[in-house]
Amino acid sequence: MLRGTSLTCYRQDSILFENLDLALDAGEILLVEGRNGAGKSTLLRILSGLLRPTSGEVSYQQEPIDNVLDTFNQDLLYIGHKPGVEPHLSAEENIRYWEKLHQQETLSDLVPVIQSVGLYGYEDIPAAQLSAGQQRRVALARLWLTKEKRIWILDEPFTAIDVKGVALLQQRIQSHLAQGGCLVMTSHQPFNDILKIDHRIVLG
Repeated sequence: MLRGTSLTCYRQDSILFENLDLALDAGEILLVEGRNGAGKSTLLRILSGLLRPTSGEVSYQQEPIDNVLDTFNQDLLYIGHKPGVEPHLSAEENIRYWEKLHQQETLSDLVPVIQSVGLYGYEDIPAAQLSAGQQRRVALARLWLTKEKRIWILDEPFTAIDVKGVALLQQRIQSHLAQGGCLVMTSHQPFNDILKIDHRIVLG
């Protein structure tokens, strides 16, 4: 489904990674690990098409992503390390804004989604007044809003959320994989008995 071939990335005078190959099929997880500054987030941005590698190619369904960009973008859900929420909007307003921005089907009732991410009772509070973990939950609500995004690329999705939030997110990931989706992520969370990691890349 998603493939990287001979991916190389230079940052100034240093090499973040070189001649990196990866392949990910439906129902699989790729975990990218490494120390801070090793290039994990950069690799995720390259795989999502937000950055170009110094050399190498990213392909989707055996086609370079530049050749199938519309299809690739329709099938991609990328959530970076920062929550990416509007601080002056409430949690519910942020979710509604994302729905409209990405032309998702608007739900008449957001309560089930808000409950799923543990924000019930906080939906009317401006994001600026929420904790880091709660802001992260607002961003992660996108995972419950879409059923058509086959590729999830998530940068540290478990950061700043509590045990209950981790469990809910793991359940949502398992459902996504069971429906034929795939996942690329970075994380420091242990997964030995929770999520099956099919591929690992260690940078740095």
